[in-house]
Order: sequence, then C-alpha cells, then structure tokens
Amino acid sequence: MGQQTHRKDDLLVASNFIRAVRESGYVSLSTALAELVDNSIQAAADQVAITITRAKAGDDPEIQVEDNGEGMTRSGIEACLRFGGSSRFDGRRSFGRFGMGLPAASLSQARHIEVTSWQNGRSANRVTLDVDAVSTGIPVDLRPRRQPGSTVGSGCRVVWRNCDRIEYRRLAWLERALRRDLGRLYRRFLGDDRLSLTINGKRVDPIDPMFLTTQVEGHSARLAFEPLRYELAASSGETAFVTVRFAMLPVHHWHHLDNATKRRTGIVGGAGVSILRAGREIASGWHLMGAKRKENYDDWWRCEIDFDPVLDEHFGITVNKQGIRPSQELQEALGPELESIARLLGSRVRQAFEEVKFQAATEASCRIAEAADVDLPVIRSAGKGSGALSYRIESKQLPVETMFTSALKRRTLDVTLNVDHPAFAALYRPLQTLSDEAGRDLRTALELFVLSFARTTTLLLRDGQNCDDLLRVWSKTYGRMLQKS
Repeated sequence: MGQQTHRKDDLLVASNFIRAVRESGYVSLSTALAELVDNSIQAAADQVAITITRAKAGDDPEIQVEDNGEGMTRSGIEACLRFGGSSRFDGRRSFGRFGMGLPAASLSQARHIEVTSWQNGRSANRVTLDVDAVSTGIPVDLRPRRQPGSTVGSGCRVVWRNCDRIEYRRLAWLERALRRDLGRLYRRFLGDDRLSLTINGKRVDPIDPMFLTTQVEGHSARLAFEPLRYELAASSGETAFVTVRFAMLPVHHWHHLDNATKRRTGIVGGAGVSILRAGREIASGWHLMGAKRKENYDDWWRCEIDFDPVLDEHFGITVNKQGIRPSQELQEALGPELESIARLLGSRVRQAFEEVKFQAATEASCRIAEAADVDLPVIRSAGKGSGALSYRIESKQLPVETMFTSALKRRTLDVTLNVDHPAFAALYRPLQTLSDEAGRDLRTALELFVLSFARTTTLLLRDGQNCDDLLRVWSKTYGRMLQKS
C-alpha cells in the first residue's frame, strides 16, 4: 500500500500514532490485562476467563479475555477501540475514566485486536484493529460486523493475536506470573467472591500483601491500629475519605523461616505501601512516608491506602492507572502522621527481633531449670497437673515498679522481664553484650535466680499464700537501691 494521506488539520497521523501508542506505557502484561478486567467488572461481570494459547512452539501467544457482563450496544462496540471513545469518559464512580484503557492496553501487547460483544442472547457484533494494516496506510475501519450464530445471555470477548511483547518462553511461567499479579491487584474482589477470575480454567486466588488474610505456618499478620480516615475535598466540591491501614507481621513466628521462603511468600521484598483505587491496587512502593527512608526492618510491617476515584487529582492518577503522583495537599494531610507511624512500627519490629534474640539466648537457662525441676517440690495445677515444669523467659514493657512477672500456663512457667525496670538496664542489658564464657555463665546465674524466685512464689501462691505484695515490694526496693548505686 502507498503512503497514508492525511489532511493538514488532522489531529493524528494514524500510521505513526498507532506505533507510538505501542511504546507508551504498560510496564507488564499483568497491568495491561488489568484494563480489560476493570472493564469487565465495570460492566457488572462476576466471571472473567483468561485463556492463553500458542499454536506451536516459537509462535507469539494469543490471549482471550471473556466475561459475562452486560455487553455493549452496537454503538458502544463501534467506539470501544477509539481513544477516548468510552461512554464513561471522566467518570469517577468506578475504574474507567479516560476511555484509553482497552485500545492502549491492547496495542501495547498485540498486533491484532478483536472485540466481540453480545446482549440478551441477540447476535454478536465484532470490531477489529490490525496494527500492520494501519502502519502500511490502510484506512482504519472500526465498523462493527454482525456475527452469525446464536449467543446466550450477555458478555464480551477480547482477543489479542500476535502478542509480540511477551518475553516468557514458557506459558506455564507466564500463567504463574499473571496469577500472582492479578491475584494481588484484585484481592478485594476475589476475596469476597465478587469476582471469579480464571486463567486457562484455573481459579486465581487472592494474594494479600498485608498478610491479614494470608497464613504462613498457621499465622497471619494483625492490624497495628484501627484504620485511619482522612476526609479530603475534590476539585468538584465533593468530599471523600482516604482510608489507611497498617499491619504488623508476626516476627516471633516467622523470623526462623529461610530466606527463600521469605522471598517466595513475599515476607521480604514486599515492604511498602499498597495504593488501592476503588478497591483495586494501582500502585505499590514507598509512598507518602515523608522523610523516612526504607530500611530492612520495614519488611515486617505493611501499609494499605484506599481512596475513592473522586480524589483522583489528589493522587495524580496516570492514564493507565499504574502509579500515583501525590499532590502537595495530600502529602501535607497524610505524610507527617504516616511517617511518624512508620518510624514507630520500625521501632516495634526492631524490638521484636531483640526479643527473639533475647529468648533464644535464654534457652540454656530454661533447660537447666527444667532438668532441676524433677527434684523440686511439685507444683500442682488443674487438669494435667503433676509433671515437671517447662520454663520460658521473655521481655517486654511492664509497669515500671515491677521487675518481672510470672504465670503458670499448661505446665509452663512464663517469666517476663520488664525492660523498663532499672534492674534490666543495670544488670541484664550489660550481660547481653558479653559474649565470652564468663559473661554467659553470669547471665545464666542471673536467669536461674529469677526463675527460682518465680517458681518459689508460684509454689507459695498455690499453697494459699498471697505473694503479690512480696514480689512488688521486693522489686520496688531492689530497683530503688539500684537507682541509688
């Protein structure tokens, strides 16, 4: 074909524009496919099936996305591959906004796009766009063609042929990556069964980077605080809320996992802030944390920020919904408090690892106490009540006047040292820094002293004597003397 002709006042030169669009934006196949899934959800679909095939080894893959949504009218399908042709242009109630998603995402991955839609069992209409044809100057023809055959219900099917931007050599690897990425992007919809998403017939499971709904070795994360809510005014005059949640990962239960497991599950390498627009993740990274830099300890807490599309200007939403550019007002409204919380959670994680290290160092003393327990007076308890005791030492913040507390639970005597009591700083912390044999022996002697005192008070208490005052007064007196030394 010859050179495509165009008028001087044409806004676009189609043959050049279509090549430029192919280079303009989607960082991965997952984010491009997300545009199609967004459209399906916005069309009230609750089932979306992605099929990936390759005719023979070495061929470019073909990808099909089919949904059971409300479908498109004939005029709707005629506009669907036109840039800005969406009937929802500048909408602020769901995912779509600019009418760029379907054509831009499709062209970023494939050289031939085919969209078929049907409504209420009536005949389907189809529109196609071929990159190679347009590039050689053939005029674009987006008129719908009626398709023979019957249909059931309503729906839409998008087919990408000649997907020349996919780097995965094996489709199994590609499926695994898509399952991971789409499971995270749509975790809210998949988790509460608003959406059934499949890839080659296999269901996509939700992946929660907050670990609040995901278990590893039987444990999940927990909310660090009640959700925070910030009310902001939009350019339209409306107001809407930004909701922020922080989660703490269970250091005590997961610290021992090997690095490969931590990476595979996302415990390490997944730190930061997940940004959700209308419940769908659009960005993740180190956002709105003020002057705080990301540290290794920050792998062990997570943040999730959810906002309404009404506030798009505040978040600086990109056309392809793959990132944010927070406004100055948003940074000033959220940044100082989020930075403060981030520093607090980093400190809590650091303390949790110190406690893990502390508890590991006390194991020798606990084993010695357990060996001695068989020769000591029996402490009876309800239920399984007469065997030797096990021992456990931990440390945490307690009321300042108490040096330590103890409790017998299921034949284990738990002793908690108070890190805020003067004795901890005067005796225990210096011993923690000694790594030689003499230092370890001295530390063991101190721990056995505490364990023996705790066991004695527990025995007397079980015999009907109240020792709470004894422990409190002894701790307070000892602390006062250490303060004076």
